[in-house]
Amino acid sequence: MKRYFPVLALLLVGIPAVAQTKLNAAGATFPYPIYSKWFNEYHQQHPEIEINYQSIGSGGGIAQLKAGTVDFGASDMPLKDDAVKQMPMPILQLPTVLGSIVPAYNIPGVKEELKFTPQIIAGIYLNEITSWNDKAIAAANPGVKLPNTSIVVIHRSDGSGTTFVFTDYLSKISSEWKSRVGSSTSVSWPVGLGAKGNEGVAGMIRQMEGGFGYVELIYALQNKITFGPVQNASGNFVKASLESTTAAAAGAKMVGEDFRVSITNAPGKDAYPIASFTYLLIPKQWKDGTKQKATFGFLDWMLNSGQSMITQLNYAPLPDAVKEKELAVIKAIQ
Repeated sequence: MKRYFPVLALLLVGIPAVAQTKLNAAGATFPYPIYSKWFNEYHQQHPEIEINYQSIGSGGGIAQLKAGTVDFGASDMPLKDDAVKQMPMPILQLPTVLGSIVPAYNIPGVKEELKFTPQIIAGIYLNEITSWNDKAIAAANPGVKLPNTSIVVIHRSDGSGTTFVFTDYLSKISSEWKSRVGSSTSVSWPVGLGAKGNEGVAGMIRQMEGGFGYVELIYALQNKITFGPVQNASGNFVKASLESTTAAAAGAKMVGEDFRVSITNAPGKDAYPIASFTYLLIPKQWKDGTKQKATFGFLDWMLNSGQSMITQLNYAPLPDAVKEKELAVIKAIQ
């Protein structure tokens, strides 16, 4: 058998190796389930390209992109002009999917689905509503027997785009919240326990009797956590769904390469009020041409083939007008 080894070695030498391009990215936990699916699927179709994504929160993704330790970042909060100027390179902020943040709770013995007004949600996080049988909650849920159980308020402990979207909503519906706390990826919470990531908040709600917190829709569904409809700007109680999330984006207006827009508390009778685009933060200038080609190839695939996978994970696809606008911007840069 030994005499065949040199021949086998020559045959193996003749087989060309597939060049690997590895991309590193980090950021938002909000879209992690769909990003994980996308990156895996794209690698299956393009074995030479591997995308490693760290779900560490929007704040971490922005910081790592600024430090140059990742090839691109991800954030639910689009960067404002001053933050964009601090980046070491010009960036594109490209919407990828639409998602919703839901008020999730754990009240043993209550089987009915609770409705939440903006005043209830703001009141809980301002530490003004502290018990599940509070008169404001009872008024929104007539006929539901509510226990005299303390509300255990839960929020994100890390810099988070989910927190930005949630506090952006609170700032729109509560002048007291806007003046006392405001909106950002990290805020000084008046009350509550912190947990890291959507995963951490979801896990803590499940564990805490009386727990109440905000999580991205897919995390509530995956963890089988109860969540309720929220009263929107038209006065209707709307539950988070693909349809109500899409309705929230109906009036979104974007100009040129600027895709930054807030769709919380959007008008429309069917619009879910705590919805948002989430973004990839993509450098416009690259030192490594191979990585640039691989990244923009993925973006093109994401905006075409990738959008068909979104609804499986309870995100809403981009409106056609936004998708076509992004494709035009990407094509102009390549």
